[in-house]
Amino acid sequence: MKENKLVDLSMDFAIKIIQLCETVKGHYSLVNQLERSATSIGANIHEANYAHGKPDFIAKLQIALKECFETEYWLELFVKSNILNRETAVELYNQCGTIRRILIASINTAKENEK
Repeated sequence: MKENKLVDLSMDFAIKIIQLCETVKGHYSLVNQLERSATSIGANIHEANYAHGKPDFIAKLQIALKECFETEYWLELFVKSNILNRETAVELYNQCGTIRRILIASINTAKENEK
């Protein structure tokens, strides 16, 4: 059940990032990096649901988690370089943080169940 919530959260987050990226003028390489990392979160979560066993499932979720951390980095860079104002970024930070926390809990649970 958590994975379905995670799929939905990551899809909504990716859509909001795509919409944000459409509004940014210039900085195409930075926009590309943000868009790629943010959409990769959901892609890896989706792929985890079709994993070839528990180790593959865990590996896909760990990749999604790494993409979460990368996305947070790009959001912070956008804020600190005045491409994005902090008020706009807060909701995105919060959504990414929620996804990150669920991923960490899911990975820990999967590892415990693997033993």
